[in-house]
Amino acid sequence: VQLQASGGGLVQAGGSLRLSCAASGRTFSSYGMGWFRQAPGKEREFVAAISRNGGRTYYADSVKGRFTISRDNAKNMVYLQTNSLKPEDTAVYYCAAGSISGESTRYAYWGQGTQVTVSS
Repeated sequence: VQLQASGGGLVQAGGSLRLSCAASGRTFSSYGMGWFRQAPGKEREFVAAISRNGGRTYYADSVKGRFTISRDNAKNMVYLQTNSLKPEDTAVYYCAAGSISGESTRYAYWGQGTQVTVSS
């Protein structure tokens, strides 16, 4: 499966962005989906994950209550709604497909990333 992330940009603190990830292939619904992020000089970290049918979601503590992951299997899309953004949310955000997990090694397919920059 190929993944294409989009929707990043520059936003002020407190603002919102909706990140999208378009997947190719007819097996999209077979994969758990995750969002990860990587800030300059830091390791890639887990943000959120969603099960194959969307029934289960998981979040990093740092984004819980502010971010929402969702998916539309009919459209081969996964979304990350980011609200109440903080400067520390600044990073390149990646979508990934694989086994639902907070560990990046459980995801076999990765998108190219989309930059989110939050100004204070």
